Amino acid sequence: MEESKYAIELVDIDKRFGPVYANNKVCLKVETGSVHGIIGENGAGKSTLMSILYGFYKADSGNIKVFGNKLQFNDSHQAIKSGIGMVHQHFMLVDNFTVIENVILGSEGGSLLHEGLKSARDELTRLGKEYGLKVDLDATIESLSVGSQQRVEILKALYKGAKILILDEPTGVLTPQETQDLFRIFTALKKEGVTIILITHKLHEIISITDNVSVMRGGKMVAHRQTSKTNREDLAELMVGRKVLLQVSKDEKIRGEVLLKVSNLSVRDSNNIDRLNDISFEIHAGEIVGIAGVSGNGQSTLLKVLSGITPVSSGTIEILGHKMDADNLIYPDQLRELGLAHVPEDRQRMGLIGNFTASETSIIGYHNDKRINDKLILNNSKVRENCKNLMSDFDVRPGNPDLRSDNFSGGNQQKLIVAREFERDPKILLIGQPTRGVDIGAIEFIHKRIIALRDSGRAVLLVSVELEEIMSISDRIVVLCDGQVSGRIDSKDADEKTLGMMMANVFSKEDNLEALSG
Repeated sequence: MEESKYAIELVDIDKRFGPVYANNKVCLKVETGSVHGIIGENGAGKSTLMSILYGFYKADSGNIKVFGNKLQFNDSHQAIKSGIGMVHQHFMLVDNFTVIENVILGSEGGSLLHEGLKSARDELTRLGKEYGLKVDLDATIESLSVGSQQRVEILKALYKGAKILILDEPTGVLTPQETQDLFRIFTALKKEGVTIILITHKLHEIISITDNVSVMRGGKMVAHRQTSKTNREDLAELMVGRKVLLQVSKDEKIRGEVLLKVSNLSVRDSNNIDRLNDISFEIHAGEIVGIAGVSGNGQSTLLKVLSGITPVSSGTIEILGHKMDADNLIYPDQLRELGLAHVPEDRQRMGLIGNFTASETSIIGYHNDKRINDKLILNNSKVRENCKNLMSDFDVRPGNPDLRSDNFSGGNQQKLIVAREFERDPKILLIGQPTRGVDIGAIEFIHKRIIALRDSGRAVLLVSVELEEIMSISDRIVVLCDGQVSGRIDSKDADEKTLGMMMANVFSKEDNLEALSG
């Protein structure tokens, strides 16, 4: 039988969750052996559509064709048998299992495990060579880099016979070099006829690797484009429904006094392992210093120690004229009173409480504020009114102070937390992953607010794994690798290749000498 031109055909896919219309008559065609991008704002319906294709959800109505055959999936096992594999944003791997054990988990090959292992080893060796997916089959997952773990997920899907691969935000925790390695794997897979569906919010990646791209907005499919005939500005406007500034402009920095100085800072955890080792830098009034690095290289610890959550092991921190060291811990509430604000990296765990209302979330950490606190009792009407004003100023949707915090989209949760911290006009802002999981319209809004704070003479410490974000809004960049400073550079001199080398700590001392002296 002649192979279908289309690996996937979705026709009039409808899906409701109660009153919410997640997918509304969605149609999509993905050519066999192509890389097809799907983009859209948070809540546009991308994940729901792919979950229907992978068998997590069942469509209320509509048709699915895979390689020309009309199918209906009731679970992911049926999708896998039909040749569909999915690599999730958060890997589905067992940390203390080896690579090969993870791959065969659930399909061990009968009662004799050693025979299944031998057969799997032969097949995985072949797949690794064929697609450039080099990985030690006997290594435990926890010993592998994030990029290698992702290769294991791809190998696992291919081993189970995937001819269609869905990847959800696959580059979120990769260095630029690891991203390029992944794209080379995409090219190899494509040459062998594998079809790739790429869900990402990074428009430059869509432009660089996809053949075609489809845009969703409000649960509907609003556009299909041949990638070579579009650009980032066009796609951003289609996603949001208006023109979007992809590069927020900022004036030249006018540095003032030093507001935050870190000297020889080290932090050891309860197992006496160094999480930060001899870190030094300073931030002046009127500048943004970006902290770059692959996730897990000390950035989270840095934010926690600067905000008073984690104690200093050695070294000193000077914040607004006050000294913190191993013998002098300043607690988070005291730091807030001094003028330090903190937008945490993980909004779900540290930024809000899901079953709190928006008005309650808007005062977390500031409940003793005299403007909303009548002596010992919160003035709920003032709290609610204040939240309503914040929601209006920061475009939080819907603007309902009584709505539970976990009923807002990720982007609107983020804007609510940003609003809470910005409202106090802090002298120093610590902000971690400000646009993680945030759609492109909210990214533009948050970036503008950060730059406006800097322009008002405040000091900003920005932690982000998004190099484009770091380069776009930072004035200077400090790079961390394994808890140590592996590079420093002015943002005007930075590019992804240089930062990637610093993140991997392979930037030579000679190359780094001039940057380090800045």
